[in-house]
Amino acid sequence: MIQYYFLVASQDFLLYQEPIEEILRERINHYNNLNKSIDFGVTINLSFLNDPDLKYIQQQLVKPSMAIISLDSQFIDWLKLRIQYVITGSFLSSSINIKNSLASFDKINVP
Repeated sequence: MIQYYFLVASQDFLLYQEPIEEILRERINHYNNLNKSIDFGVTINLSFLNDPDLKYIQQQLVKPSMAIISLDSQFIDWLKLRIQYVITGSFLSSSINIKNSLASFDKINVP
């Protein structure tokens, strides 16, 4: 089982009220400078919140929502401190189809 950590909020908040694109681009540059592989992604597929242990989070969300999912809990904690007004959590999964569930920020169409 793999532990994933996430931050979730409304799309409006993350895309228009917070500089999330800039924050993630800076983080990608930081990872590239350290020769560290990118261990996070952005998704609008919140099916992982269907887990019975996470239903309470789904009920708090303003729709439509999006999430940033990572293997690094410290990264998610850092993001929460940086942008606030988000919900964080974690879940276990034997696997997650990263290519279908997560997208790089460059592939998200921001109107």
